Parts: sequence; structure tokens; C-alpha cells
Amino acid sequence: MTETVIMPTSSHRQPRGRFIPPLLVVPFVLYNVVVFIFFGANPVNWGAGMFAIPMPSGMPWAVSAGDFILVIGVVCLFVEVLKSTNSSRSSIVEHMLSMALFVLFLVEFLLVGAASSSVFFLLMVMSLIDVVAGFTVSITSAGRDVTMN
Repeated sequence: MTETVIMPTSSHRQPRGRFIPPLLVVPFVLYNVVVFIFFGANPVNWGAGMFAIPMPSGMPWAVSAGDFILVIGVVCLFVEVLKSTNSSRSSIVEHMLSMALFVLFLVEFLLVGAASSSVFFLLMVMSLIDVVAGFTVSITSAGRDVTMN
């Protein structure tokens, strides 16, 4: 019994995805710049209010610097999860860089006193979610790309 395999003769190449470095590096760098330059390496100052927005209830909503950087991190995480659905050649490099960024987060959290804040911890957790989600989505989509009859 022999099986005949017919390979498609299409000559179009799969388009290469555009390389975009991990976007969670933005809140990582922003945290370090703000905590070392503006807060004097004191992570307690993340609770300081930046501005207040009056709410219809009559109470002001105070937005702190930590809240603001966490919102930036959540937006970057959303874009990272969207990027992980791309199955191009550059996605492997992007996943490796995301893993390296998580390792940087972890090392800084454990060894640098200015990173011992809940803001930095939540940014580190976002980086971990990026790594796990990126590999999970890539493996799932790669499994759908390969079909066997």
C-alpha cells in the first residue's frame, strides 16, 4: 500500500512578520526612570497622587503615578497578546526577548530595593503572563497550521 502526497506548487512565500520588540519594556524603563530620577530610589512614592478627576458622585478620583504606569502596562500587555497570534519567523525571537524581559523583571525585583513595590510586582506579573500567553497562543496556532490526513 502506497500513499501519494501532493505538494502545492504555489510559489508565493509566507510574508514575514514585522519585528516589534516586547512592548512591556516601555513600563519597565519608565518605572526605572521615574523611581530613580524623580523618586530618589524610594518605591513608597508611587502612591503619590498625580491628578484628581471629579466624579459625578461628588468624590474625586485620585490617580497616582503607580496607577498610571499600571494602565500603560495593561495596554502593552494587550498588544503583546495580540502580537502573539502572529505565526511569523520573527515571533520566536519576540518570545525569547519577552522571556529575557521577564528575567530582568525578576532579577530587579529580587535584588534592587527600588523595585520592591506592588507596582513593580504587578508589572512583573504582566510580563510573566505575556511569556506564558505568547508561548501558549503560538503553540496552539502552530498546531492548527499543521494538519495530517
